[in-house]
Amino acid sequence: MSGTHHASTEPLPPHAHLIQMATAYWASRLLYVAAKLDLADRLADGPKTAEALAAPTGTHAPSLRRVMRTLASLGLFSEDHEHRFALTPLGAALESGAPGAARASILMLAGDVIWRGYENLLYSVETGKSGLEKSLGEPMFDWLGKHPEEASLFSETMIGFHGMEPAAVAAAYDFSGLETIVDVGGASGNLLTTILGEHPGPRGILFDLPHVVKDAPALIKSRGLDARVAIESGSFFETVPAGGDAYLLSHIIHDWTEDQCLAILGNCREVAKPNTKLLLIEMVLPEGDAPHPGKMLDIMMLLGPGGQERTVPEYRALLGKAGFRLDKVVPTLSAVSIVEAVPA
Repeated sequence: MSGTHHASTEPLPPHAHLIQMATAYWASRLLYVAAKLDLADRLADGPKTAEALAAPTGTHAPSLRRVMRTLASLGLFSEDHEHRFALTPLGAALESGAPGAARASILMLAGDVIWRGYENLLYSVETGKSGLEKSLGEPMFDWLGKHPEEASLFSETMIGFHGMEPAAVAAAYDFSGLETIVDVGGASGNLLTTILGEHPGPRGILFDLPHVVKDAPALIKSRGLDARVAIESGSFFETVPAGGDAYLLSHIIHDWTEDQCLAILGNCREVAKPNTKLLLIEMVLPEGDAPHPGKMLDIMMLLGPGGQERTVPEYRALLGKAGFRLDKVVPTLSAVSIVEAVPA
């Protein structure tokens, strides 16, 4: 067999394409190992060999070299003739604190918690129940409430996973005429502060569970918005703050069952004024077999919290049951849209 590999520009035959899809998790678990071992941070001050990194990472040097060589082939590192590995721009994005929160996102999304959930995907398909809840022994958000480090990691993951969505939302919708925006389930305040940074008129109320909003003050202060954002804690299943001109729910409705969604929306309807805007930030699914990242995320919702992504007709029906009328759907320059509804 020839030792030389020639890259082909020909499209893969169907069977090879399927096999390539089946091995996609190999790369994700390699990224997880790189993030878990802090390899990018350890190479930030210059190239090192796997032997030099083995002791501080607690690993077997020859095996670590094989992993780093493979990661280099994926573009994270470069290897010189002395077998020293250096960061590439792609690898540098894996450093702690690098813009985009890639490290946190990889630790959560390619890590053991989600990994064990996906082991139960067939169970979810057979029963309609959460595979992640089966593996954790309790609902996902209850589990996060008992594990503060993982909860902080999850909040940071949401910043990384949703990427440029906040800026796209802030640019796509006219928030300037609003006085008070209530961000229901707003976690660290990333979306709310992005909107307020682009629209100087409104003030904001950030509302989420106590253990979730604990990370918000630092982010709000770093963006110079202390005077314009009030933080309130509580459960949106019980109540939401009154007095909002707009109620913002970003990737909230997709997390829950229909009954739970109706409870959340019902609390928003209870405090809504006649001219209140309800703004759902979600990946609205296209009809038919058109590709869309929300369709893959929909499987994560099935497997994880037990919710779902929806089409426009499905949102219209859900909102109608909660006493709202779908007014319009505003696309953004990202995968999400803004579903605007008003009291019916």
